[in-house]
Amino acid sequence: MNSHRTQTLSAPPSLIASLKAGFDAITNHIALILFPIGLDLLLWFGPHFKLSRLVEALERQAELLFNGQDPTFDQLLQANRELWALAAERINLLAALRSYPVGIPSLMASILPVSNPLGAPPVLEVASALGVGIIWIVATLIGLAVGALYFGVVAQAALTNQINWREVWRDWPKASLQVILLALFWTGLLIAVSIPGSCVISLAALGGLTLAQCALLLYLGVLLWIFFPLVFSPHGIFVSGQKMFHSVKTAVVLTRYTLPNTSLFLLAVILLSKGLDMLWQVPGETSWLALVGVAGHAFVTTGLLAASFIYYRDANRWVQQMVERMRLSAQLVRNPSNQDDHTPQV
Repeated sequence: MNSHRTQTLSAPPSLIASLKAGFDAITNHIALILFPIGLDLLLWFGPHFKLSRLVEALERQAELLFNGQDPTFDQLLQANRELWALAAERINLLAALRSYPVGIPSLMASILPVSNPLGAPPVLEVASALGVGIIWIVATLIGLAVGALYFGVVAQAALTNQINWREVWRDWPKASLQVILLALFWTGLLIAVSIPGSCVISLAALGGLTLAQCALLLYLGVLLWIFFPLVFSPHGIFVSGQKMFHSVKTAVVLTRYTLPNTSLFLLAVILLSKGLDMLWQVPGETSWLALVGVAGHAFVTTGLLAASFIYYRDANRWVQQMVERMRLSAQLVRNPSNQDDHTPQV
């Protein structure tokens, strides 16, 4: 007697359904938006770690090094003075708390405010390159660890519509370690691409501005081609408890099989996030109305993150079923006599 195996193929992941389910989950657990709100308030009202003196010292050294050697260098230094001044005024090392690829979204990390409705925040000058490096690394590690907690709790709310804090705290150390390894993987990959890329751009610049622009566009295209399949690389850590390399592999396979749908989903996420950011940034940094933008940004970005977990779960399930169907089809081609034993159905 033949045994019949039936496999029902679910529908591909839906963009609208994922977005709706993600925002519904955050509406039911609205307290989750306190994570990005808290980070924004810290960057807005908290102390600012600035490197004004270090930037000024570097500018003076550059002027002493290139002054009078070549008129081109003098013009370049003059043109960059405004950029140096803006960097000295705006850069806050605590912005590294907005870490990547896992981290808490922040509106203020993109604005880098220098004042708030209460006046000027306390400023702490960092005068050495060593101090800058230490603060940046420590802030990034803290951002990755707290970001792992944020991702874990949002994933639970999105996938189960409930939050088990005991389970979240239990899994947090392991998830944080995998997130740090993933950040190192992304950094190493970026360095490996950027070193030859910068050399090519520098050589192209010798041939003129147009050639340099073409080289830069080519470099950006290579970066997009490499990092696009890695967008969902953190998700396997929080959805399935995978280790870093397994999560990266799953993300690449998922993107390969669902490229049109995934491209559309990511495009919708970028348009919603960046488009609404323009609205949230309308009130000035000295206006209390900016609190509305902070809250709106927190809700939208947390909802989009929840939607990404739902999309990832549905897409991964669909890909696994597709792979299984192809495996069964290959078996039927090799063993036609077993066709009655395997009857996949849609």
